Amino acid sequence: MRIKRVARTVVPPLVVLLVVLGAWTFVSHVVLSPRRRFLLPPVDEVVRVGFADPDNLAELLAALSLTSRVAGLGLLISVVLGVGLAVLMAQSRWLERAVYPYVVVVQTIPVLALVPLFGFWFGFGFSSRVLVCVLLSLFPLVANTLFGIRSVPAAQHQLFDLHRAGRWTRLWKLQLPAALPAMFTGLRIASGGSVIGAVVGDFFFRQGEPGLGVLIDQYRSQLASARMFAAVILASALGIAVFVVFGALARWVVGRWHESADG
Repeated sequence: MRIKRVARTVVPPLVVLLVVLGAWTFVSHVVLSPRRRFLLPPVDEVVRVGFADPDNLAELLAALSLTSRVAGLGLLISVVLGVGLAVLMAQSRWLERAVYPYVVVVQTIPVLALVPLFGFWFGFGFSSRVLVCVLLSLFPLVANTLFGIRSVPAAQHQLFDLHRAGRWTRLWKLQLPAALPAMFTGLRIASGGSVIGAVVGDFFFRQGEPGLGVLIDQYRSQLASARMFAAVILASALGIAVFVVFGALARWVVGRWHESADG
């Protein structure tokens, strides 16, 4: 049974990957002429130039390390701010009406409009890249945590009323545990947003170590398409890895008491 379950999980995405790689190879070698092949370099060239070359691999891994640190710190700040804001708003309708519209505004403002301002205000280094990650990952945490806290069934609240539980006891022992599935959903969305923010921030903030975004832009300007595809693949792999890690963490924390763990 375990082998069948693993097969059902692994085989479908593996089949899709093989189809994508086959289509990629067909377009690169058959559809595109050798002079236009830089638009979509062959898979073997991406592997050979991007990953098999020790110097280029070292450059990519150093950039990946910086991007991971930026995304991780930005996500950590977003978790603290997002969950904290959601808890406070759940305790006060007045505070929710006062603060929530501005949280929505932060989500709806085009990130490219705020990124240059962050550079003017906070410099063009590490801190500004982290702020971009926070900007992209804060809203899912606030919205999902608040939704989870507010979605506790009324019967469970009535049980706590019978025991005359205080507000913070109710929050700690009822609302936050019940909100965990929604919180982890927000965390998985926010983790992807944080990785995107780290890469986008690199395009604007070039002081200090180069991240994956800087390398992607450099390779684009040099028409080094194989290296550029390798950097894009590495950035995508980082986002997938973060999503999978938090998905596993959600299953471990939530356990089998919630239907979302069945996935």
